[in-house]
This record gives sequence, structure tokens and C-alpha cells, in this order.
Amino acid sequence: MGKEFSITPANVPPVETKHRRIATPIPHPDSVPTLEKLRKFEPISMRGQPPIVWDRAEDVSVYDKYGNKWLDWSSGVLVTNAGHGPIEIRHAIIDQVNSGLLHNYVFPSEERSQLAEQLAGVAPEGLSKVFLLTTGSEATECAIKLARSWGIKQGGKKKIGIVGFERGYHGRTLGSQQAGGIAGQKAWIVNEDPAIINAPFPDGYWQQDVSFDTFLKYLASRGLEPQNVAGIIMESYQGVGPDFAPVAYVQQMRRWCDEHKVVLIMDEVQAGFGRTGKFWAFEHYGITPDIICCGKGISSSLPLSAVIGKNEIMDQFPPGSMTSTHTGNPVCVAAAMASLKKITKENLTANAAKMGAILLPALQALQAKYPQVIGHVTAAGLVGGLQFTQPGKKEPNHDLAHAIIEKCYQKGLLFFAPVGAWGQTVKISPPLTITEEALREGIAVLGEAIAEVIAAAKL
Repeated sequence: MGKEFSITPANVPPVETKHRRIATPIPHPDSVPTLEKLRKFEPISMRGQPPIVWDRAEDVSVYDKYGNKWLDWSSGVLVTNAGHGPIEIRHAIIDQVNSGLLHNYVFPSEERSQLAEQLAGVAPEGLSKVFLLTTGSEATECAIKLARSWGIKQGGKKKIGIVGFERGYHGRTLGSQQAGGIAGQKAWIVNEDPAIINAPFPDGYWQQDVSFDTFLKYLASRGLEPQNVAGIIMESYQGVGPDFAPVAYVQQMRRWCDEHKVVLIMDEVQAGFGRTGKFWAFEHYGITPDIICCGKGISSSLPLSAVIGKNEIMDQFPPGSMTSTHTGNPVCVAAAMASLKKITKENLTANAAKMGAILLPALQALQAKYPQVIGHVTAAGLVGGLQFTQPGKKEPNHDLAHAIIEKCYQKGLLFFAPVGAWGQTVKISPPLTITEEALREGIAVLGEAIAEVIAAAKL
């Protein structure tokens, strides 16, 4: 984990297709001073991505200043669901800026009321209160606070337990990291809240026992009684995969939460707004959570997130006690309303489902071709992942995943750095506007990159 990409310009074969163009050394020599400046003034933790200095991005394409063009399979880390910089979103932002209202704290605004109404309208029945924030981490922190407060009201001061899952990810603030089980493995933090625990996640690969009994046994092993659990927080799919839990498991979990007055929080920050071929990824399970955390694709651009929940849970605190400085910033709100309109009007959720029917079999075919190094494959809609392993072993292989991503960006196909508990996953997440032609081209390039890296490493 934590491996950097080289910023030394490399001469690579030229590429010229409808969706990709590589015409210079990568990175371009003239971009190196910018990369060096960033390394000088930013923390080391910011160095993880392929060293492309973005100049602009349009729909499914990312450009530098030097004539190179990448087919983007990152969506800027699952943000640009409606595509990069669509004209509708740009116009909405410009119109809001030109209106003269750029910030209003939590003073009332028409813009905020409209978005809150829209989000309540796309949420399941019964989840009708919306709290707007800025980042996904803020949303999950807020949800944990709401669950604990509600738990104390339901069962007293000891009902504060929060159950997350191993290999989970809910953000990089302290509480969100503790709720996500990657925290301990990556040593991002050392002091865990003893009332926040991480149950085994039933992905069927790293954790092969996918029965709900594993959840109950884990709670018992940690001495956490059901009456002391305030909330369960689960990603609708774990971002490290994407990995889904079995439908029966989640449905049993929903019933268990009802039985023990536990708040069920579904983290949709990277899964919502059509990404998986359903508007909300938890729809795959046939359940309704008590709280939804969402963000990223909510605006396809500017920083915005939301907590959507049941009235009684969301209305626990008196006026002025649950607010945020940038709650529903009007410019971000304008972007979100335009993004939601585009996703709905162009039925991008259905396009994700249609493209997913192409993506998953293609990834499975790659696994069948390279079973010695591709241990696990998953996809739903327009999010997928290849989890790379050591040759012939069920052990994560970060170096191989890293090398494949490097080879891809040299060919004009852009991913973000490997993800996963051990950095073993090449994550696929293009904008939901991608066409079949562009998707198939990207799949072919990924296959070429895998073959070339494996051949070079003699695996």
C-alpha cells in the first residue's frame, strides 16, 4: 500500500482512437514542475494518484494541456455520475453565481428547500427529512451521532454501540474511520472507540461464511448485547470490491434491527444516484434503511452530501444544535439539482444497468483467462472491480494492481490508484453516460494492460 507513481516522463507508444489520445511522453515534461510543487507543499498522503495534471474534463474524457486524452474510468472517485462538466450543471452553477447568492449559512433559502424536497422525493417512503452537508465523512459522522442519540433515548446510556464491518470505508474523519474496518488494518488510527466494532463482512471471498450467524457470534464474542447496540452502519456495497452482502443476510439484519430498536444506516455515498443500475444500491436487497448517507454523485461536481432519514430520528435535536457552516451551499445545491434532473431525464440509472450486463461478463472472462492472479471479480451496473492476488495464492497483490493501473494510464485509460483493504483492487467506475462503444474499448485496453504486465513479470 502507499506506493507512488513515478513522475519521470516515460516514452510510451502513441495512441489515437475516438476515446483516447496519447501523443507525448507521460507525464508530459512540462507538467513535472507542477507535480514537484505539489510534492513540496502537500503532505505525502496526496501523492497516490497517476501523475496526470488535469486541464479539463468533459463527459467521459479527461485532458491535459498537451494534447493527451484519457477515457475516464474513475469518475473523479465516483463523483461524476452525470458525466464531467455537463452543460446543464455548468449553466446551473453559473446562473446561481450570477444570482449573487453564494453563501447563506443556515439562513433559509429557496434553493435549499427545493433540493431537500427533491431528495426526500427520491428516498423511500418514510424517510422524509434531509440534512445537507459537504462531504461523505460528515454524513456518516452525523448518522453515527443520530443513531447513538436515538439509542440512548430508546434504551439508556449504555445503548451506544455502533457496528460497522471489516474492510468497510465510511470516510477519513475519526469516527467514520473507526466505523470502517479498514482503519485498523491500515493503521490510520490507533485508538478505537470500544463501543464501535467491526463485524466480518460476508463478501463470500475473504469471508466465506455468509450466514447472519457470523454477525451474531461476533457480537457475542465482543460482549456486546443487542440491547446495547444503537446502530449498524453498512455500505450498500463495500467500496473495496465492490462487494455486496447476500440479500438474505441484509434482510435478516433489517429484521434484527427492528427487533432490538437498532438504527440501520446504509452508506450510499459512492453507491447512490444510479451507480449500480438502481437509484439506491440498497434496493438490491429489498429493504429500507432508517438513515441514508449520500454524497459524491449527488452533484456530479461540487462538494455536497446529505443525511436522509426518518422524522423521529432526524428531529431529535432542538433548533440550532445540528447545523453546518456550509449546509446546502446554494451553488452546490444548484449543481445537485441539475445533476439529479439529468440522471432522471436521461435515465442514466437504466444505462448503468444496461452497461453492467456487458461489464460483469467481460470481467469474469478476464478472471477466467488469468485465474492465477485475479482472485475475485464483482460488478453491478457501472461499478466493478478486479481483486489481484499473488500467483496461485489467496493473498492480496498490491504491486500487480498498481502496475496494471500504470500501464492503463499510459495507454489512455484512467483509473484512480488501487483500492481495497490491501490495495489489491482495480476499481472500475466510469460516468453513467458512457456508451457501449467506449465501455468495450476500455475493457479491451484493460485486457491488454493485464496481459502486458503479466508477461513482463513472467507470472
